[in-house]
Amino acid sequence: MKPAPFAYHRPRSLEEILEVLARLGEDAKVLAGGQSLVPLMSMRLAAPAALVDVNHVPGLDGVDVDDHGVRVGALARHSAVEHDAAAYDALPLLRQALVHVAHPTIRNRGTTVGSLVHGDPAAEMPAVLCLLGGSVTLRSAEGTRDVPAADFFVGPLETDLRPGELAVSASFRRPAAGSRSAFVEVARRHGDYAVCGVGALLEDDAVRVALVSMGPGPVVVDLTDAYDGRRLDTDHARELVDAQIDPEGDIHASADYRRHLAHVLVARAVRQAESDGRAA
Repeated sequence: MKPAPFAYHRPRSLEEILEVLARLGEDAKVLAGGQSLVPLMSMRLAAPAALVDVNHVPGLDGVDVDDHGVRVGALARHSAVEHDAAAYDALPLLRQALVHVAHPTIRNRGTTVGSLVHGDPAAEMPAVLCLLGGSVTLRSAEGTRDVPAADFFVGPLETDLRPGELAVSASFRRPAAGSRSAFVEVARRHGDYAVCGVGALLEDDAVRVALVSMGPGPVVVDLTDAYDGRRLDTDHARELVDAQIDPEGDIHASADYRRHLAHVLVARAVRQAESDGRAA
């Protein structure tokens, strides 16, 4: 199928983007990488009246690292974040998760902030943002607001982004020195959406995991009570995870199988973080 007719706008500055979005309101969708939006439009599952192409605006593609963490601009491609040496030194979890995102061709075009805004519960980067306690910066003609990850994802394919707003960046918090992390997942084929995915972060005396495809959005579980500093009590961890997740069955996997994968991958991710996870 082909997309429904739409108007095309190509602003040349951030101010022009915000003016166009304010004028068009709910009728507009922002085009950055387009790796999720364009297929939806082609299948007519989305039919925006207008596209606002932000790819010709300078200054939105930064990957900036400081003592607080990594700030990823709206036009930073997955591949740019994945291969940024400073970002990896500060936050290995970014690369650990990004290698699971689709295929290199998709990562060369798709944007990390776009993945966050899309809000797919089967996507890796929303889980990473939630696990790290990051935030998304939203700009509009009326001002700027920073939304914590815990408040940004409100449902399947639904975020706190409002009409007229542009997600200009996402900030991934740098964990404490010596923290270790890992990201593991199972998909029907490499590059497919995860049947289940788990990111693990061992920070100070705390152990937390974020699960993909286990609910309407990213699910973060604190496993500190199940970890004695040397090993994970898998039975206790299973109880903590079961209390938080709510997987749904589909043509790819039953709810029971997804729940089983959650138990297995949580233990695997924590073990991998212990043994292989690079210290931040």
